[in-house]
Amino acid sequence: MALVLTQFVLCLSGLQLIFAADHPSYVAAVYEHRVLLNPNPEIPLNRSSALEHMNQNLRVFEEQTALAAQQGAQIIVFPEDGIHGFNFTRASIASYLETIPDPQKVTWSPCADPHRFPDTEVLHNLSCMAHKNRLFLVANMPSRQSCNRTVDPHCPADGQYQFNTNVVFSDQGVIVARYHKQNLYYEASFDTPPKCEYVTFTTPFAGRFGTFTCFDILFRDPAVTLVKEMGVRQIVFPSAWMNALPLLASVQFQRAFSYGAGITLLAANLKATKYRMTGSGIFTPWDSLTHHDTDGDSGKLLVRRVPVIVDDKHKLVPFSGYPSSKEPEKMHAWPVSSLNANYDGKHCREDSECAKEASSTTFNSIMMKDNFTLVALQGTEGNISVCSGSVCCHLLFRRSETKEFYALGVFDGLHKTYYLEICALS
Repeated sequence: MALVLTQFVLCLSGLQLIFAADHPSYVAAVYEHRVLLNPNPEIPLNRSSALEHMNQNLRVFEEQTALAAQQGAQIIVFPEDGIHGFNFTRASIASYLETIPDPQKVTWSPCADPHRFPDTEVLHNLSCMAHKNRLFLVANMPSRQSCNRTVDPHCPADGQYQFNTNVVFSDQGVIVARYHKQNLYYEASFDTPPKCEYVTFTTPFAGRFGTFTCFDILFRDPAVTLVKEMGVRQIVFPSAWMNALPLLASVQFQRAFSYGAGITLLAANLKATKYRMTGSGIFTPWDSLTHHDTDGDSGKLLVRRVPVIVDDKHKLVPFSGYPSSKEPEKMHAWPVSSLNANYDGKHCREDSECAKEASSTTFNSIMMKDNFTLVALQGTEGNISVCSGSVCCHLLFRRSETKEFYALGVFDGLHKTYYLEICALS
């Protein structure tokens, strides 16, 4: 398995580290849901049939929310497509859609006021789960938003946007955040929002969270902007991630993003063995609790107490509140200046040992149809670099044995339809 770090992860590795005087924490839960799919997603249903299908999944959500609350969870995250499934057409998903009002303009608890907006049965159900169990709840669902083509040039021909939407409820059942997925992945039933959204919400137990969905994590907007520019240190991440080895396994990418960016990532993936979907976790910059089961066919609830990451002008405050018998892991990305005086964050000095070693031992290999430049790890410890164009990867390593072959690789180029800058240890 390979550990993937994007360029932005490496840039953020220079965050100044300071220690907090106290150690606030909260209990988080994610649920990897074995989704019950519509067997004929391309055939349109009436509203009652669509609700009957969604209610099968919502009943599982309700059970798992209660179980999480019993374990003290203050927030729970459910996966992308977990309520309705996938592989719909624009027409066939129509009966699954609900209108979600903008929480910046409308304060509404669907549980307390179920008739305020029509055809919002799913929102009512989710709102009541959050209110009954007194926790924040994050779910993903299909939504509609009316538009007028005479004033909006992006408005679809049928007069409505159809969005892949994350919706967040407070512990009182009030809708506090709504995010429309920006980077769609072969989702014919949905529209790309005309403007990228940077969505956050605030909790009384851990401050500010941000949210985005699945494929979004590979793009600057909104993922990198939320973390790097807006200073968000806690992310809720519904996903329907199809694992693609060696570089795009779900928990591997989730962990790399969390460790490298210095954030907590609450990642809930869908469970669908047929589609290679599995892999969820609660990730902090110090450790993680993960689930990745390619053979099983059941859901999995993960619950864990995690530190509150305090943002102070984008400084990371490491957590040290665990019992002394369980020391937190060290950061997996280090400031370059502390690793090698001959490495400037872009290139090794031409006359340095690291440059000589990299140039003399590099080789090329194809991973996921991309041509990587790699350098082999030699011995039990070392300090190595490898570059491709202007992108350089640097690794300080120590290992207990040398029987297995490992190499540090770099790729800088176009992968299918999107550009990647990748450091990979494989």
